[in-house]
Amino acid sequence: MTLLLLLCSAAFVAPFVWLVSTSLKPIEQTLSLPISFVPRAYFAELGGRRMEVTLDFQVAQPGAVVRLLSGEDTGRLGFMGAAQLASGKGTYTVVHPVAAGSWHVSERLDRAAGDMGPQPIWDVLPRDRIESQVRFRWENYPRALAALGGDAEADRHRVGFWTFLGNSLTVAVLGVFGTVFSNAIVAYGFARLRWRGRDAFFALTLATMMVPFPVLMVPLYGVFRSLGLIGTLMPLWLPTWFGSAFNIFLMRQFFMTIPEELSEAARIDGCSEWRIFWRIIVPLSTPVLVVAALFHFIFAWNDFLGPLLFLTRKSTYTLAIALQSYESQNGGVQWHYLMAASAVTILPVIILFLFAQRTFIRGIATTGTKG
Repeated sequence: MTLLLLLCSAAFVAPFVWLVSTSLKPIEQTLSLPISFVPRAYFAELGGRRMEVTLDFQVAQPGAVVRLLSGEDTGRLGFMGAAQLASGKGTYTVVHPVAAGSWHVSERLDRAAGDMGPQPIWDVLPRDRIESQVRFRWENYPRALAALGGDAEADRHRVGFWTFLGNSLTVAVLGVFGTVFSNAIVAYGFARLRWRGRDAFFALTLATMMVPFPVLMVPLYGVFRSLGLIGTLMPLWLPTWFGSAFNIFLMRQFFMTIPEELSEAARIDGCSEWRIFWRIIVPLSTPVLVVAALFHFIFAWNDFLGPLLFLTRKSTYTLAIALQSYESQNGGVQWHYLMAASAVTILPVIILFLFAQRTFIRGIATTGTKG
């Protein structure tokens, strides 16, 4: 059983490990095959000095590196295969022979740092002349976060990572407060108060769980547009203050496990229903409240469809939308930076879950049980 659990855990952890390892690689290693989880740096002697190089491609046929002696490329290096050398065409001198399986390497230039100087030095070398060592490129993280808001020179309305982070935290935190407060009150009314039609209204509330969000998108958009809230963060957290069927059901089931005698004793002492709820029920319901809060925080933090629908200005983007817009802002995906920004984005959720893990598991385990 332990071995089975370890295998299942490895299957879930592998994508996260790949994400983190990719965030620590140079861009040429992000899509290399076979897949390697360990970032590496390669070194070779080019132009008489040892330098870090990029493995461009592997030469499939034998040949030679030659120096051209005629034409527009006089004095420049080139590669010729064995068949081309045998034909004798062209004027050149052989610099050194090349065996099949050698690697075309070039001087590593960090384009992200603005190094757009002359053409890099290159050569074709056997694998044993190329040194390899493990190297984690932690500099990818600050560069990714700096580039997340766009090119400072090309975008006058550039918005930084901290703005996106603040927007995500605003939506998530206000949504958590709304979820816990509104759902707890409604769930208490369904669980502990007796009133005509209570069970019918509870069944109607549960029935709303069968309505998917895409069905509600157009009506919700019309409501928030009439209120003048499109383009602000309010449509993302305001609905949480009006309850949700799943959280109401979850909290109701937990409230029903609390002994009724506690409420009856409080009523005998003269407590109102609000005071019973606030002084007795809420303190005893910490596990289920934490579960509801954690569920909504994760949902709000990862939500993509809602921000895509309601947000119109870059200054109001959440991290989910910022990551999507970053994918193509430079005409191509910088995969190592995208993975670094993604790793930073999911870090708060992981930390929150680790701190709330014990209470979270307790809330799930005790919801709906008696005694």
